[in-house]
Amino acid sequence: MSNIDENAQGKEMGLTTCPSCNKLNEQKQTHCTRCDSLLMVRDTTSLQKSWALLITAAILLIPANIYPITMLTDRGRIRHDTIFTGITHLVQSDMFPIAIILFTASILVPLLKIVGLTIYLTAISFRLPISKKMLMVGFHIIEWIGRWSMLDLFVISITVALVNMGQLLDAKPAPAATAFALVILLTQMAAKVLDTRLLWDRLESKDDKNRSTKSR
Repeated sequence: MSNIDENAQGKEMGLTTCPSCNKLNEQKQTHCTRCDSLLMVRDTTSLQKSWALLITAAILLIPANIYPITMLTDRGRIRHDTIFTGITHLVQSDMFPIAIILFTASILVPLLKIVGLTIYLTAISFRLPISKKMLMVGFHIIEWIGRWSMLDLFVISITVALVNMGQLLDAKPAPAATAFALVILLTQMAAKVLDTRLLWDRLESKDDKNRSTKSR
């Protein structure tokens, strides 16, 4: 047991994980012995794919916040609301809890996801000396909060269904709604396509080494 390296990776032992069922297979095998999925020791192209999706999402975040996300027609008068002006109207109407929820889901969460993924991908690409364990915890948090990012679009769809009263009062999604939905979709895809095993291959963190040394 003393000869076993606790920090040894599967690829160093000639093993790889199936991307579909997570079964350990020998690297010499081309397909999983359980589900017959194609095996790949590391998806080296996933880093470029994730960068491309993240950069596209960051670009789309600009029109998503600048252009109107809803268009309200009230007795012939048309009012366009961006994400920020919509939150402002909620605050002015004393709907602070809803305003906080929309601010968190529409502005804070997408921004934090983009910043967090940027730090994560930069750490892998440039081998930054950041704790791998800390990065993995942050990555799992990004994946978890991502599911709440669509809350603003759900609110828009519910609002449209509730206030749509024919010619007197009509609410419709505006162009920014499409851009915002694409931001959420692309950031989710950027996190999903990335082979997180690249983190353990490319990073050499002093913090992780110190932790492993102290634990022995």
